[in-house]
Amino acid sequence: MSIIKLHDKYFKTYLSEAKIATAIKSLAKQIESDCKNEIPLFIGILNGSFMFAADFIRQYKSDCEISFVKLASYQGTSSTGEIKQLVGINENLEGRTVVILEDIIDTGNTLQEIYAIFKDKKVKQLKIATLFFKPDVFKKELPIDYVGISIPDKFIVGYGLDYNGLGRNYKSIYQLTTQPKMKNIVLFGPPGAGKGTQAELLKNKYNLIHISTGDVFRYNIKNKTKLGMLAKSYMDKGDLVPDEVTIDMLKTEVEKNKDAKGFIFDGFPRTQSQAIALDKFLEEKGETISGMVALEVPENLLVERLLERGKTSGRPDDQDENKIRNRFNEYNTKTAVLKEFYQNQNKYFGVNGVGSIEEITQRLSEVIDTF
Repeated sequence: MSIIKLHDKYFKTYLSEAKIATAIKSLAKQIESDCKNEIPLFIGILNGSFMFAADFIRQYKSDCEISFVKLASYQGTSSTGEIKQLVGINENLEGRTVVILEDIIDTGNTLQEIYAIFKDKKVKQLKIATLFFKPDVFKKELPIDYVGISIPDKFIVGYGLDYNGLGRNYKSIYQLTTQPKMKNIVLFGPPGAGKGTQAELLKNKYNLIHISTGDVFRYNIKNKTKLGMLAKSYMDKGDLVPDEVTIDMLKTEVEKNKDAKGFIFDGFPRTQSQAIALDKFLEEKGETISGMVALEVPENLLVERLLERGKTSGRPDDQDENKIRNRFNEYNTKTAVLKEFYQNQNKYFGVNGVGSIEEITQRLSEVIDTF
């Protein structure tokens, strides 16, 4: 569950990959039943239907052929109503059963052009199969034989559908939504990178609430809250605190600050399941993670920095190089998973963490200002 930004607009999760797959499997079974003892020619309407056509063909268990035609009617988030045929059909269609694979049918303008294209092709029969259908805006008296999922008249992207060229590669379907009001930042950095210092500066600069997982745990345990006592019970046994306990603590902190302009999440999420839960929690509020910002500093430089700090800090884990490198290994392992998670949402931003405090703050700010 998440909110994504494409160009100047925001989209929220609407239909899952699993729900789309179920609809396609059902369409394939219906059409296969209706086309017994024939070899139908499936024709995908580009650009949007390429993902649908590929998955549909894999679900279709009998012999078939496939080709494509390219039409265009969308500009931005609305149909222009003007259809331009870009690539025609070269196959001999006479006496063939042709099944059109459309990604989406809304006003029916494209469908009308399809019927016009095939009017003189002498096909045995022409059938229309669409993955998505908007019945509220369909204006034509034209037959549609197979519908995967009927949806309301709201602009969608993903699974082959785009907004001005972007969004086709998403596996799920996202629906147009309002712009989130908060800046919500996941701040990461290896030990010794100065993440705590930067979090404090960014908090003040952007008027955000800084939520540190470590601070939240200490507060709840010290004040013997229900969640704190539950977390302590696991810690006392040497067990990891379950994700749901950590997440509930973070939710409580967010709820305490209903009027916040946004949050800096420090030390959270640490796992993909936590990241998914955070996305879901924020989406319920119409919000999202703006980006994961990670300070990137060469490991050897950090080792030197921590060993130097250990001379005065008194911290045992800052005085042993092996322990320090183990901390880096742990950080890199966790960050790698989350880096991929946020990269898949186009929300990962690596920032050079070498330089003066002011220089690093400036680099971070240049990223955050784009959110």
